[in-house]
Amino acid sequence: MAQLLLSTCHAVDQPRNVHWEETRMSNSMKKIALVTVGLFGLAATTTPANADQFINILTGGTSGVYYPLGVALSKIYGETIEDARTQVQATKASVENLNLLQQGRGEIAFALGDSVKMAWEGDADAGFKAPLDKLRGIAAIYPNYIQIMASRESGITTLAELKEQSLSVGAPKSGTELNARAILAAAGMSYDQLGKTEYLPFAESVELMKNRQLDATLQSAGLGVSSFRDLATSLDVQLVAIPAEIATKLGAPYVAATVPAGTYEGQDADVSTVAVGNFLITHSDVSDDVAYQMTKQLFENLPALSAAHKAADGVKLEDALTGMPVPLHPGAERYYKEKGLL
Repeated sequence: MAQLLLSTCHAVDQPRNVHWEETRMSNSMKKIALVTVGLFGLAATTTPANADQFINILTGGTSGVYYPLGVALSKIYGETIEDARTQVQATKASVENLNLLQQGRGEIAFALGDSVKMAWEGDADAGFKAPLDKLRGIAAIYPNYIQIMASRESGITTLAELKEQSLSVGAPKSGTELNARAILAAAGMSYDQLGKTEYLPFAESVELMKNRQLDATLQSAGLGVSSFRDLATSLDVQLVAIPAEIATKLGAPYVAATVPAGTYEGQDADVSTVAVGNFLITHSDVSDDVAYQMTKQLFENLPALSAAHKAADGVKLEDALTGMPVPLHPGAERYYKEKGLL
């Protein structure tokens, strides 16, 4: 499986942008393995007891928050889980990640809470052809803030003023795009009322705005997402407020939230918005021991995650079970019992 995924993954040190953090067998163990094969003639398909554990981490676009956190998690797991070989895969985020987990094409993934709920229920309109019954929970992590940034010259300051304007809503049926649909519907709007709807990832949306080919972009991400930081330093922009009553209309898992002043260059006041929780999800075929270690090492190495992106400051052990939309993996459950949360 690792070979099949190489062509689709991003990286830092590898020519194909694949982040690898490997813990290899010591020379002595290799010698033992070779002697064993020589003496007993084991077939090539035999799996040794100490075979490497492959962990593919499903993230999102490289300009979002999932990706740098996935890179940090890859390093943590590679250094702390015995015999772990880790890989980071850039994806279209939540919906794609959850479908890949169901297919066994990843061991752990970042996903938005509403996407996880719809995946478990099998919401076809959201991109899930049938209930994804193999999904299992690892942890609730930090909230995603649904942020709308508009060029100042567009004159857009409210949701209503998006009408007849061009808006990018994220990749089709991504977690961001599902959030966009929900927000506009709660505001009594639809895509048909926009001047133009673009279905683009974060970085591409920003480039169109820089080129003045797009009025606004909605992005569901942690505070300080790099795409918005880039845009705010390149163009005169403003955040569009999403009133608290939108969160009330939507209900769980949406909540009212605030983007604090100074989060982006030129933002001199707090801006109201709506947030939805993010989760780390695995699947039922991952072993209990691996799921336990993935959960344990996540919470025992939070400073390394926060160093990768400040959104991880919102990851708290005491909140790890809050709003979990799917059953916990038994390995994660074991860790939480040890910590007295269950």
